[in-house]
Amino acid sequence: MDLNLKIWKQSHAKDKGRFETYKILNISGDCSFLEMLDILNEQLVQEKKEPVAFDHDCREGICGMCSLYINGRPHGPDDDITTCQLHMRKFKDGDTITIEPWRAGPFPVIKDLVVDRNAFDKILYEGGFVSVNTNAPQDANAILIPRDHAEEAMDAAACIGCGACVAACKNSSAMLFVAAKVSQLSLLPQGRTEASKRVKAMIAKMDELGFGGCTNTGACEAECPKNISIAHIARLNREFLCAKAKD
Repeated sequence: MDLNLKIWKQSHAKDKGRFETYKILNISGDCSFLEMLDILNEQLVQEKKEPVAFDHDCREGICGMCSLYINGRPHGPDDDITTCQLHMRKFKDGDTITIEPWRAGPFPVIKDLVVDRNAFDKILYEGGFVSVNTNAPQDANAILIPRDHAEEAMDAAACIGCGACVAACKNSSAMLFVAAKVSQLSLLPQGRTEASKRVKAMIAKMDELGFGGCTNTGACEAECPKNISIAHIARLNREFLCAKAKD
């Protein structure tokens, strides 16, 4: 298939930026979206033009690096996938595809389609540590955990921190990300020791970094490639209110 690519180009964070249009030919429907961008960059290099900068790593839907806004949707026109898992068969011959970086103040553009997502790392850092005995292996049945709690904690831990929730939210809220990280520990006894301190610190850092408040529209859940439920946001709010009440 032949495609027109309308790609955001921005040389650095303070550059105004603009869209540039590229023509790419004979792309297979079995080609992944990132492979298509690789082909485009090879073409640009051969033409002695500057290639398009974009982020990627595992290309297996695990790392969350391949964060692109494609035709108005985080990760593109498919459900429950990251950009690297998107295939070109989702598009039609002659389509114009608009490709942008995440649009959120806490995620400044580094270059072209690459954004700085260190804000998430800073929130995680504020979460601190977990007090567990690591001197010797624990018996599997030493700490009994209800199955539903264990399963829900694992579901929350599936969050890869890609930032799609922030990109989908009109307030650029990071509530789903923070809620997932709080839930995966607060549901387990090992995470309860620092639970109150953790939730207050992470929410304070989230606000400090400029993320907006939750809009309650569910856009974050709809675009999350790992199906993180907004029920975790309800738990985050409960954890925070209980922590403040203790104060």
